[in-house]
Amino acid sequence: MRIASVGHAALAATLIGLGILGLASGDFAPIWQPVSKGLPAREALACLCAFVSLASGIGLLWRRAAATASRVALGYLLLGMLLFRLPSFFVAPAAQDTWSGCAETATLVAGAWVLYTWFAADWDRRWAAFATGNRGLGIARALFGLSLITFGMAHFNYLRETASLVPAWLPWHVAWAAFTGGAFIAAGVAVLVRVYARLAAMLSALQLGLFTLLVWVPIVASRPNAFQWSEFVISVAVTASAWVVADSYRSATSLGA
Repeated sequence: MRIASVGHAALAATLIGLGILGLASGDFAPIWQPVSKGLPAREALACLCAFVSLASGIGLLWRRAAATASRVALGYLLLGMLLFRLPSFFVAPAAQDTWSGCAETATLVAGAWVLYTWFAADWDRRWAAFATGNRGLGIARALFGLSLITFGMAHFNYLRETASLVPAWLPWHVAWAAFTGGAFIAAGVAVLVRVYARLAAMLSALQLGLFTLLVWVPIVASRPNAFQWSEFVISVAVTASAWVVADSYRSATSLGA
């Protein structure tokens, strides 16, 4: 076993879970939905995606396979974003759902990219130098920062819907929705401009984790519908990836790094 950080273990477990979920349902995991019913060889492609997710997740926990698994996981998520998310911009480029779906996937790509920079083998450093080391980390963090800004914008664009998700025992639901949206945007900017980026990444990962715990866990514990279950799975995956990105700052000497 080769566990580089808690975030590493969480993302590996998430990929394993997504793979099992995809194989059990015979359909694409929630992180890729919706996928057109008319997609050629849809069922076979869904099973292939699930198998790749499962295998790469397991490989990330195995010392000898970590380099290959991180390379496969990154390629799988990048290709998925290209095939399943980017086409939406040609159909509905101004729709918030288009941006949010891409941001969720980009967060997963960012987490996988961080792991790739950690486990890159000599071959990777020689032939894909731009994607490894500090350059690779910079790309991963930029993707994460842009995703956080998109999450924040979604809070404001769907302010009432977001407020309705705030737990009943908390007061001022709209204020909480606006506050968390603003926090996401501020954190995204901090990550992009590299001012208090470590603190911003840590707090945004914490916020995503609390959102999963306080909002989606109670919902899925009380007979959720398909949409709510899908959102829970996506929230878990995004949180795990955010955790990995936050872990990438662990060598920083201060929270202001």
